[in-house]
Amino acid sequence: MNKRLLKIIVGGSIFFASIIIFEALNVNIFWLELLIYLSAYLVIGYDVLLKAIKNIFRGKIFDENFLMMIATIGAFCIHAFPEAVAVMLFYQIGELFQSFAVSKSRASIAKLMDIRPDYANVLVNGKTIRKSPEDVNINDQIIICAGEKIPLDGKILQGNSTLNTSALTGESLPREVKVGDDVISGCINLNGVIIVKVTKKFAESTVSKILDLVENASSKKSNSENFISKFAKYYTPIVVIVAVLLAVLPPLLFPNQTFADWIYRGLTFLVVSCPCALVVSIPMSFFGGLGGASRCGILIKGSNYLEALSKVDTVVFDKTGTLTHGSFTVQSIYSIGITREELLEKATYAEAYTSHPISISLREAYQKPIDKNRISEVKELAGFGVSAKVDNKEVVVGNSKLMQRLGQKPFEISKVGTVVHIAIDNVYAGYILITDKIKQDSYTAMQKLKAVGIKQTIMLTGDLEKVGKDVAKELGIDKVYAELLPQDKVAKIEELINSGESKKVAFVGDGINDAPVLARADIGISMGGLGTDAAIEASDVVIMNDEISKIATAKKIAKNTVKIAYENTVFAIVIKVATLLLSAVGIVNMWLAVFADVGVSVLAILNSFRALTKKE
Repeated sequence: MNKRLLKIIVGGSIFFASIIIFEALNVNIFWLELLIYLSAYLVIGYDVLLKAIKNIFRGKIFDENFLMMIATIGAFCIHAFPEAVAVMLFYQIGELFQSFAVSKSRASIAKLMDIRPDYANVLVNGKTIRKSPEDVNINDQIIICAGEKIPLDGKILQGNSTLNTSALTGESLPREVKVGDDVISGCINLNGVIIVKVTKKFAESTVSKILDLVENASSKKSNSENFISKFAKYYTPIVVIVAVLLAVLPPLLFPNQTFADWIYRGLTFLVVSCPCALVVSIPMSFFGGLGGASRCGILIKGSNYLEALSKVDTVVFDKTGTLTHGSFTVQSIYSIGITREELLEKATYAEAYTSHPISISLREAYQKPIDKNRISEVKELAGFGVSAKVDNKEVVVGNSKLMQRLGQKPFEISKVGTVVHIAIDNVYAGYILITDKIKQDSYTAMQKLKAVGIKQTIMLTGDLEKVGKDVAKELGIDKVYAELLPQDKVAKIEELINSGESKKVAFVGDGINDAPVLARADIGISMGGLGTDAAIEASDVVIMNDEISKIATAKKIAKNTVKIAYENTVFAIVIKVATLLLSAVGIVNMWLAVFADVGVSVLAILNSFRALTKKE
């Protein structure tokens, strides 16, 4: 609430009340009446006059302050003292409502994103020193007690706990963490004491990046907001010219018409013409939409992206890590001439020096320590697999193309998944089937996306066509393009955008290896925003937990926000045009003109709050 504005209104109202008493006493002294009204006018409207004068010197002549100044000064010129003071008083009341609305909206978003840590407890030589998060360095150790916010991103060295991530994800479900787990700033430690090794400076931490996104989101204007800015630029001088013509031409062109009457109508026309409702309510709608999305754990980087998201009718998905968990598991093992345990061992040892997800899944299935002294002559066969000497036996692990190159005939596998074939001393020894499980939330997401008006869903994957088609069929995805390299995905997105079949194309990925595609799409949406720097940097929308169904929520919020903005625009313009016409013919006086302007502004602002309170 703007306390200074409130004081002006209260003081001016008291002054205005004293004028009414003065009028009741029938004291007909012109200069005294003028002095009292002028004093009340200056108390109420001095800041409006000051802004108008300053803006004139800055070259910004035609704004609402200028309109109010010339309209009320003109009213004094034609001796309409009560109207002049009342116009300024009602205008200030409207400004107070606007100030309250903006403050409430900002406070709501600040509460939703209240994640900035106040301090960090740094361990130095066995002692705890409280520092500002900005002063903590990488590799410093910090201690976080129950109930405290995690001030910086890091890795747990000691202790187990449960974290509240709701400020980041919008979800109330706590997250269990233990020694070795990564933790991110902005979460709240619910129980236990943990010691964390800092891995990022505060400026690079998750909380800092998110706060920066929220603070800068309102600076990226939507097309609707840009339209209002351009509209006001041309609208204001036009209405001033029309008001002047309205005040001057009728008395000159028609008999029995007085200048005082038409000047009053011209001044009323100016008061009505103030585009306050339009100028305030449209940005308020989008600001509310950004806040409503934040409440659901969805960060949208600006009003322009919010508006573009409302038009998205095609959603393209990456597969691994987006629709699926991205963590491979050994599903089955088929061996020839050796046991399944031996086949798994040989494959795991051959893959021991690589960090590919398939290698990790083999090691997880093997569950034994690896003696690397048993391994030699490791060779990476790009696009095919690896070869290595394990216990002096040549072990080749890879795809069917590699087996064919070696002259081996691999089994044809009907099951869906990634098949790893193994040959030992140039003899085919069997295969290991590895699968990537579909996220349960992916099924829900596809249903919700169709419900909010998405016409087409597409999947792009670097995996085998057979695997891609199976996942797409299970989820009900319309089209699938498989065996794509990153550059192929960019080309496919460009093809979809240039085809003209879609209004807007959104791409959903993990934000790391899909950064080029995220940047190229009309809207880039990254999943797994928790701690993923590339996701926050490359995308336009960040889903702060890994729930793909939140995309439908974001689309719904975007559509609702744009709808509210259009409602406010149409409502304000219709009422404005009607009141302008009525004031021009003398039906609406200056009092009613101000009531109309203030009333439309307040109603439009209240309507804008619906965007902020939108829930999933």
